[in-house]
Amino acid sequence: QVQLVESGGGLVQAGGSLRLSCAASGGTFSNVAMAWFRQAPGKDRMLVGNINRSGYSTYYVDSVKGRFTISRDNAKNTVYLQMNNLKPEDTAVYYCAATRGPYSTYVGNYDYWGQGTQVTVSS
Repeated sequence: QVQLVESGGGLVQAGGSLRLSCAASGGTFSNVAMAWFRQAPGKDRMLVGNINRSGYSTYYVDSVKGRFTISRDNAKNTVYLQMNNLKPEDTAVYYCAATRGPYSTYVGNYDYWGQGTQVTVSS
């Protein structure tokens, strides 16, 4: 069983930056692929991006490409989401997720989820 705890959310002005962290415990971190999702009020949970087990391969949705970066430190059992040039439309609850399967863009393929952290971007 993998437990995930996100941190680093908050309120930021448009154009600002935030770095989210997701600390994992209860399993072998290097055995799971990781992803960040977000959910805005009244909307479905959507993929932001993901990263494979080694950290050498990442994927981002078009709306965050060039602004967001996912990385992981397997020695620290932590995955990060660096968010730059934030926009009001990035406002959402951000979740990290883990899968023991191949890293995936599909929310249903993720087995473990954090509790989420709120990111609010003011205009």
